[in-house]
Amino acid sequence: MAYDLEEQEQLATLKAWWEKYGNLTTWVIIIALLAYCGWAGWNYYQRNQTTQASALYEELQKAVEAKDNAKVLRAAGDMESKFSSTSYAPMAALVAAKSAFEANDVKSAKAQLQWAVDHGGEEFKAIAKIRLAGVLLDEKAYDQALKTLDGSVPAAFNGAVADRKGDILVAQNKLAEARTAYQAALAATDKKNPGRQLIQLKLEAIGGAVPADKAAA
Repeated sequence: MAYDLEEQEQLATLKAWWEKYGNLTTWVIIIALLAYCGWAGWNYYQRNQTTQASALYEELQKAVEAKDNAKVLRAAGDMESKFSSTSYAPMAALVAAKSAFEANDVKSAKAQLQWAVDHGGEEFKAIAKIRLAGVLLDEKAYDQALKTLDGSVPAAFNGAVADRKGDILVAQNKLAEARTAYQAALAATDKKNPGRQLIQLKLEAIGGAVPADKAAA
């Protein structure tokens, strides 16, 4: 006999199990394979996106070195439209904003900073907020500048945000509020940060007293 009794029983059991669960098992395997293919495809897509974004960022940097603001803005626009999911996009926006500002193209500078605020990760968003508020301060758009600084930022940026708020409030002649902002900036700024001295000077210039431990830092 090809099979003894025990083997035939095992085969019968397997056949019965397959008749009951075979279709479900097949679908589970298919779904697992599709999930794996999707995961592998997504990883490939992400790597490809990053590689292309890196190459475009290099082109943007060359345009910056050549002081070709129009080309910088075009490269940044391509980056934002095609590779917005990469970290290169908000970096490009910040670089393009600086280039535009230095070229006296304030409108483009603000647009690039706003893009970074709207689409960047937390760190990029914080940097863009602070810089955009500074541009608005220069334009005397004080309320808009303060609104730009609304919302939470990573702890490392709390001092810079409070400092910028102080500058805006001073420009509005709201000195009591400005003193509070500068004091908050001091409290949030590392003692080894050289920017602390400037914050202290601004606070003292509007009649604020620097706490002893802050002054000695």
